[in-house]
Amino acid sequence: MEARLILRNGEQAILAVVIPLAVLVGARFFGDRFGLPLSQAAPSVLALAMWSSGLTTLAIATGFERRYNVLERLAATPLGRPGILAGKALSIAMITAGQVLVLSLAALALGWRPVWSLPAALVAAVVAVLALGAFAGIALSIAGSLRPEATLAVANLAYLVGMPLGILLPVDRFPAWAQPVVSALPTGALGETLRAAAAGTALGWPVAVTALWCVAALALARKVFTWTS
Repeated sequence: MEARLILRNGEQAILAVVIPLAVLVGARFFGDRFGLPLSQAAPSVLALAMWSSGLTTLAIATGFERRYNVLERLAATPLGRPGILAGKALSIAMITAGQVLVLSLAALALGWRPVWSLPAALVAAVVAVLALGAFAGIALSIAGSLRPEATLAVANLAYLVGMPLGILLPVDRFPAWAQPVVSALPTGALGETLRAAAAGTALGWPVAVTALWCVAALALARKVFTWTS
């Protein structure tokens, strides 16, 4: 039910599929001119899909459910609060998995040829899960403490600001003083991991970065989230 409600929202469909596909097509035909070839753009787009679903989609949907007391009413049913959270987590996981599959197939059709490496794939999977946990914690912190209108604005702003901060732009494209900052963000850690994994390389530091962000973001969400607006 959670997944169906999200997918029926036209705005979320644009964030989930249309924008990432547009970036892929643009990278295929114009990426080399801007120093962002398809080999780097394809894994970056997968990170963008996780960023949009894990933060923006979850924050907006939850914020308006609080406004209309949907969460409060569901919490009073046998489903309970753990069931609600589990449903949201599974819906985001399902949607993200679908996004990754569709975008990966589109990238392969456009000519992307990643290098397969089991260690790199395993590290990428771990970092992806931790990053999604961090994004979800941030999303719930926003949605659970702000009014829905403010949540909508902040979530969309975060989506736009996070896109260049390691998601679409590699860390080495930033000035030397900014590279450690971007690397310490969950967006930078996820983007660098997926780009490295596409080249057959496993990075260790993003695991620590995303793990710290995941724990901190979920702890913050637990502290500030309220079930009614």
